[in-house]
Amino acid sequence: MTSSRIIIALDYADAAQALDLVGALSPQYCRLKVGKELFTRAGPAMVDKLVSEGFDVFLDLKFHDIAHTVAQACTAAADLGVWMVNVHALGGRKMMEAAREAIDSASHHPRLIGVTVLTSLDGQDLREIGLPGTPYENVLRLAALAKKSGLDGVVCSPQEVEDVRQTQGAGFCLVTPGIRPQGAQLNDQRRVMTPADAIRNGADYLVIGRPITAAEDPLSALLEIQAEVDAARNPTTA
Repeated sequence: MTSSRIIIALDYADAAQALDLVGALSPQYCRLKVGKELFTRAGPAMVDKLVSEGFDVFLDLKFHDIAHTVAQACTAAADLGVWMVNVHALGGRKMMEAAREAIDSASHHPRLIGVTVLTSLDGQDLREIGLPGTPYENVLRLAALAKKSGLDGVVCSPQEVEDVRQTQGAGFCLVTPGIRPQGAQLNDQRRVMTPADAIRNGADYLVIGRPITAAEDPLSALLEIQAEVDAARNPTTA
């Protein structure tokens, strides 16, 4: 199992594109995220292949349904041998507790984390869907609920990660998308931060897509970001 804090988002339209990238990488240097588009097109077979090649796989399907359905989905994810799986914290305590019970009852026990507020959403977006408060306030509230419900951690933007770390403690796993190296395009992300700053603020794992997947040399881009992460985790003392 790798010690890398970088999770590469395989946000591709088909298996061939994803596997082209994976062929240039190594389980030694990164973990991989399989999301809705790739999973819908390539199915469990894609996850099986990545796991069989030694990669830690984060199955990012954001389960959000009645408690029984989510529990069954978590059991199915565990059976695939994934390293991490997520549910939507907005599904509520009963749903998250059912997911926790399902993972604990499986033969394989992936990490179970909750999605708080998507990094593409801002305050206006939340008001339009009827959620009071700022993204920051909603993230902190949902992170606390996720911990009370037995989850291992949450997904949150790097802009909230420092306060989630302070309020929920050192053992709570924090996964942060919205990571953009200095000078990179924001694309559809709004609440973003550099890899080094996110690590300094308390992130455990960084989900990174296009800065690596769209690079001319993805492995070099990955190793460059990994060096930045390593420097942030182990600052040189004078």
